[in-house]
Amino acid sequence: MVAIVDYGVGNLFSLRSSLEYIGEKVIVTGDAEEMRRCDRIILPGVGAFGDAAEKLRKSGLDEIVKAEAAAGRPLLGICLGMQLLFEKSYEYGEHDGLGLIAGSVRPIAPMIGEGLKVPHIGWNGLEFPKGREKSRLYRYIQEGDCVYFVHSYAAVDCGHDVTATAGYGAPLTASVERGNVYGVQYHPEKSGETGLRILKAFCE
Repeated sequence: MVAIVDYGVGNLFSLRSSLEYIGEKVIVTGDAEEMRRCDRIILPGVGAFGDAAEKLRKSGLDEIVKAEAAAGRPLLGICLGMQLLFEKSYEYGEHDGLGLIAGSVRPIAPMIGEGLKVPHIGWNGLEFPKGREKSRLYRYIQEGDCVYFVHSYAAVDCGHDVTATAGYGAPLTASVERGNVYGVQYHPEKSGETGLRILKAFCE
C-alpha cells in the first residue's frame, strides 16, 4: 500500500491514477495512523514552498513524515514535495524544510542565464552522474529518457545525493537519493511510460 500525503497542496488525482494503473493499492490521506500502516509514502506538492511547509507543519504531518523516514519507510518527494525534503528554501524569503537531505532550494534564473524562460516547463532527458551507481529509481529506464518538468526553483549544494540532472541552460538537479529517501523534481505521473516505470521502481 502506498500513502499519498494529503496536506492541502496540489491535485493528487493524476498521481493516484498512475499508481493504480501500475497495479498499486493507494490511499490519499492526512491521517497519521493510515500513513504508518502503509509500505511507502509519497509527498507531492505544487505551489510556493513557504505555504506548503506551513500547511505541512500545521497538520502535524511534517513530524510523521520525518519519523517514518527515520524508521526506514521508503519516501518519495515529487516536485515541491522533493524541495520540502531539503534543509531550506529561498523562495520569497527563507523557509525551513524537513531537513532529510542536505542542501537548499534556490531560483533557477541566475543558474540558467538569459534567454530561457522561467518557469522551466517541458520535457528534458535525464543525465546520470559519472562514477555513481545508478539510482534504484532508474532500474527500468535509460539515461536520456525524458520526463516532464514545471519549476522555477532547484536544489543546490546536494551533489553527493544527486542521482540525475537535466540540462536547461545549466545542469539542474532532477533527482536525489539518500538511503530510503528519494526526491524527483519532475512529475513522473505526467511523464508517460518513463514516469510509470520510475513509479514502478519506487513501489518495488
